[in-house]
Amino acid sequence: MGNLNKGSLLKAALWGGVALCTPMASTAAWATDVDAGDYVALPPGSNLAIVYAQFAERDAIYAKGDKQPGDPGLDSTVFILRGVHYMDIAGLTVDPQFLLPLGQLEGKGDTHALGKSGGAAGDLILAATVWLVNKPKSNTYFGITPFVYVPTGSYDRTRPLNLGENRWKFVLQGGFVKGVTPKISIDLVGDVTFYGKNNDFGSSSARLTQSASGQFQAFARYQLKPNLDFRVGGSFVTGGETRIDGIRQQDQASNWKGNVGMAWFPAKTVQLLATYGRDISVRSGFRESNRLNLRLLKVF
Repeated sequence: MGNLNKGSLLKAALWGGVALCTPMASTAAWATDVDAGDYVALPPGSNLAIVYAQFAERDAIYAKGDKQPGDPGLDSTVFILRGVHYMDIAGLTVDPQFLLPLGQLEGKGDTHALGKSGGAAGDLILAATVWLVNKPKSNTYFGITPFVYVPTGSYDRTRPLNLGENRWKFVLQGGFVKGVTPKISIDLVGDVTFYGKNNDFGSSSARLTQSASGQFQAFARYQLKPNLDFRVGGSFVTGGETRIDGIRQQDQASNWKGNVGMAWFPAKTVQLLATYGRDISVRSGFRESNRLNLRLLKVF
């Protein structure tokens, strides 16, 4: 597509910016975000029950790195239920898990006509990390996680906002954690996402395809107290151009974002986590001006 008109630009921004407002939820359908410490393995037999609350505001649309005119807006409120079980398989720690997002999207400003998605479920996510390196004494871990996104979420091609994507996705992610001092550790995470087809996209029931995308995330954590840490991180997302009925949308990502947060154990088996983040540089899609992620975790 040589030029992006308003309609195609909005489609691209919506798909790249909010079709996936789910776990490990980032602002983009290109990314599978994690929290610092997610690649630290617990002992086999441990279980986690986790609830996420994620609130995001978006205040601009970008195409090919240029901010588009107008005053568009898009807010999202997403809750995620997650269950994790740690087990031993052939001497390796593995954690089969599921994530189920629920939430709402709402257009603001010049995009208020998008309306609300209504309270709805997103696509079910199935995953399992396999730890190839698991050395608690030196605080060193390396794991590989396949994610499968199952198209079970709410989707209606006549609605501009959907939590479900009406397509399968597969993500292969690797994460490395290393304690560099008794109080400082780093997390490095990379992944690649492969997208299935959506053959019922938009009011014309078009065929939507998407190229593979990649993401790199890095975090540093400082242990303020045995039960309290401060963390700072960032990520870079690239690729993921979409095609509608074979027509390139020229919406591949080259986006940077940053975040800061704290994690606190008020009790031995309960963790509270809060992270604030925002986009730093956006090539394509909606820009997140503010994001607040909250997490309540229970070990049992």
